Amino acid sequence: MGNRGVLHDDTGTIVRRQATRSWIICRLEFKGRRRRLLQPGRWTELFFWDEVTALAAGHRPCFECRRQDAVRFRDLFREVTGDVTAGAPAIDRRLATERGALGSPPRVGVAVLTAVAARLPEHAMVLHDGLPHVLTQGQLRPWNETGYGAATALPTGQVPVITPATTVAILAAGYQPLMV
Repeated sequence: MGNRGVLHDDTGTIVRRQATRSWIICRLEFKGRRRRLLQPGRWTELFFWDEVTALAAGHRPCFECRRQDAVRFRDLFREVTGDVTAGAPAIDRRLATERGALGSPPRVGVAVLTAVAARLPEHAMVLHDGLPHVLTQGQLRPWNETGYGAATALPTGQVPVITPATTVAILAAGYQPLMV
């Protein structure tokens, strides 16, 4: 589940794309908490197929409900950026900048950079034949809102990359996201 702040009005209608720079990935279940969806004045619940999808959208693990993953992500962020004191605010600033690299926050499926597919890390998401795909086990699997399709061979040459550049570097450094 993702969180970008309060995105809906008192009637439950989505009225904005983001309300904060902190885009986090939360557990669906944590300490027995129960939420009624779209509560007035409370953060808006966003649901992702899996963590790979949430990372491609520019989110990072939550430091409350996913502490171990968040610490690992932060430590790898520090390693790949050289910012040895970086915490959540620095990560959020960097990812917000990368999400906005096209002049406004890109929509899911909008690539910000290109790379050679064979050089990308496991779980990076790219565009191929106009559709989002995830790299896994040396192949591509198409993604849609119902899951992943059958694997196909990696294309040769450059592909548009959806996953933010810093997250790609964190994946390359060894972060292992949850994938359904």
